[in-house]
Amino acid sequence: MKLYRFLTGADDSAFCHKVSLALSKGWDLHGSPTYAFDAASGTMRCGQAVTKTVEGATYDPALRLGDQ
Repeated sequence: MKLYRFLTGADDSAFCHKVSLALSKGWDLHGSPTYAFDAASGTMRCGQAVTKTVEGATYDPALRLGDQ
């Protein structure tokens, strides 16, 4: 089964750590990162899609993707 997550966060080191943690758990980068201005908060926001193949698993909407 292939899992998909879209990680988001403020343009700061915490976002980079979030992506690095996912990579360290076996997730792979998928596509290019995104970068946009959030007018409501007046900050720049980042996004990065990641995917991971998990053998022998069955999809369940209750699956906690961050724990994979």
